[in-house]
Order: sequence, then structure tokens, then C-alpha cells
Amino acid sequence: MQTQISSPFRDTPQGREADSILRSCVHCGFCTATCPTYQLLGDELDGPRGRIYLIKQMFEGQPVTRKTRQHLDRCLTCRSCETTCPSGVRYGRLLDLGRERIETAAPRNPLSRAQRFMLRKLFPYPARVAPLLRLARMLAPILPAGLRRQVPEPQPGLGRIVSPHPRRMLVLEGCVQSVATPRTNAAAVRILDRLGIQLDSTPQAGCCGAVSHHLSATEEALGFFRRNIDAWWPHVEQGAEAIVITASGCGTVVKEYGSLLKHDPVYRDKANRISELTMDISEVLKEGLPTQRKVSDGRRVAFHSPCTLQHGQQLNGVVEDILQRAGFTLTAVPDAHLCCGSAGTYSILQPKLSARLRANKLRALEGDTPEVIATANVGCQMHLASESTVPVRHWIELVDEATTG
Repeated sequence: MQTQISSPFRDTPQGREADSILRSCVHCGFCTATCPTYQLLGDELDGPRGRIYLIKQMFEGQPVTRKTRQHLDRCLTCRSCETTCPSGVRYGRLLDLGRERIETAAPRNPLSRAQRFMLRKLFPYPARVAPLLRLARMLAPILPAGLRRQVPEPQPGLGRIVSPHPRRMLVLEGCVQSVATPRTNAAAVRILDRLGIQLDSTPQAGCCGAVSHHLSATEEALGFFRRNIDAWWPHVEQGAEAIVITASGCGTVVKEYGSLLKHDPVYRDKANRISELTMDISEVLKEGLPTQRKVSDGRRVAFHSPCTLQHGQQLNGVVEDILQRAGFTLTAVPDAHLCCGSAGTYSILQPKLSARLRANKLRALEGDTPEVIATANVGCQMHLASESTVPVRHWIELVDEATTG
């Protein structure tokens, strides 16, 4: 793609990076075939190729309007287009740069700014989410049915005893996950304990920074990145083998710390090392499962692979293989590459599109009569569970139950 980056951006790190990504696009249009929003809306500007042109126009100094922002806002950042792209266009990063630019080029109205501010000040903080979740559960009986379904059921603790082992890894507790679905990390601790691995929590670590990052609060996101690196670094120096993450959305961001902090001379090298050490829990288990197992009855499972797992981390098929080795029978899921509509805060900011995507995904997941739906990300789990007729759980819980002696 030919570009003419305008002078205000030409010599900036952001402008040079955007120019490099734009030039790698060859206009082939393969990406539109796998774009969830293009499939729903049929508008070229609601597909990756159209959005790339809009971002190109921004960096070339052409007028930016509310409609430009609307088309970029509708993107799920699912990165299905990256999996499809034969040229390796880093669309997700280009979108980050475009969204950061549009916040100043086409400012939002006060209500929209306030909504996004509240999301950034609520979801990354478990101490703020927990009381609101308790209140929602108390009020659930009197809430309208649609709202009541959005409130996740409480999860009594599984017990979490960390036994000492020579091998040691760290776990990211997560923000919403730690209070809404605490069984996920508890199951991960139990499984790795049976494999002789000690999985330690680091209380000083917090939100991975994804919420701020995807809402274009760049400096705020960088602050989350640096805080987590500071929390993990002493443990890395003491021999921690890996940073294990059970929420694929968080894992995708942490694996990109090195890239996102590449211009920070203080944190650059540490960020690269943290990214190298970061593993989805499936990467730890793909080489082996606990040998002491229950007799499997071939329970039928529909696996929803989150976009952040299959497109962001390129781990398509890894969890499916683990589930089959643990004795589960996987059901057919048509169009498994498509997003469920959760996408972080997308289900709140774009509720109509999100609901349509969820309905399509549930039809695909439930069509082959599974007994349970499994997924790998807390956002997808809660989003699907709010309308599913089948229980929705994190896959690590199922494997924990199947491999308990």
C-alpha cells in the first residue's frame, strides 16, 4: 500500500510504526471473509480492509469524523483477520494506533467519555468489582430477566493449598476473574500441584492493563504493565519458570509487553523477558497431564476457543487436544473462528452487535448437543453463560475434575 504520512506524524514512533504496517497491506481482501462485523453489517468500512483505509487517511492528515470513530469502535479486535492475512499485516497494533489518534482527532461527547472512564476505573480493580457483584446478586430476584441473566452465579471456593515443589511458576490472578470465577485459578493450582509444580500468586500484581489499553488510555495501560513487571521481577530473578495465565485475553496482552514497552529504556529488557516467560495454562499442560485420573465417560464438550487464544496467541487446537486426552468427546462447532461478542468491554459499549454475535455463537456451540460448553477466557465464559441453555465453564475446571485421583 502506498502511503504519504503527514508531517505531524512522519517522524514520530507511532507514525513510523503505522506507516510500516500500512505498507505491508496488499489490498487482497481475504480478511473481510473472516471478519465478524463485516459478516453482520456488510459494510466495507466495518471490515479490516476498510478500517485500514480509514486509519491510513488519519495518518495522512485527511479529515476525521464521528463516522470514522464509529467504524473503528465497532471492531472487536478479535484479530481473526490476522490469522487469515497472507501478508502478515499487524492489524491489531494498527488499530491501537488509530484509536489512540482518533481520541484527539474526533473527541467523544461527555457521556461517552464518562462511560469509558468508569469502565477503566472499575473493572481493573477487584476490590471495586466485588462489592458491586455482591449487590447485583442480592438484587437479582427483582431485576428484569435480561439483567438478571447477566449476573454470574457465585462460585464457592474449591480449596487452594499451594504445596512446595522445586519447580515454581507464577499465576496472574486477574481482576474480574478473581472475584467472578475464582474456581479457574484454583483448578490450575491443583492440576500443577499434581504435576509437581508450585503455582504462586503475587499480590502486588494487578490488572494486565488490557481494559485501559483497548480504551486508548495509553499511559494508564503502561502504568499497569510496569507495575506487574515490578511485581514479578524479583520472583523471576529467584528462578520462577513462567508466568501462567488462565484468561486468554490477559495472556495476549502480557505476551505483548515487550512490544508495547519497546520505547521505554528502563523497562524494555525486563518487558521482553516477561513476555518470553508468559504462558497460557494450555501451554504448560500440552506436554503432559496428571497420570492419576478418573475413568472418563466421554462427556460431550463444545469448546469455544476465544479470539485471544486462537488469533491473539495462535494456540488454536491446543486446548482441544488436551480435552480429548483427558477423555472428553468434542462436539462439532461450525465457524469456530468467529467471535462470541464479548471482547472485553465490547459487550457494554456495543451491546446490539455483541448480542447478535453471541446468539450466532450459541447456535453453533449448542447445535451438536453438548453437555457443557468450555472456554478459555472469563469474559467469554460470563458472556455466553448469560444466555446459554448449557452450563458454561472454564476448560481447566473440567480437566481438573477428570484428572483428580
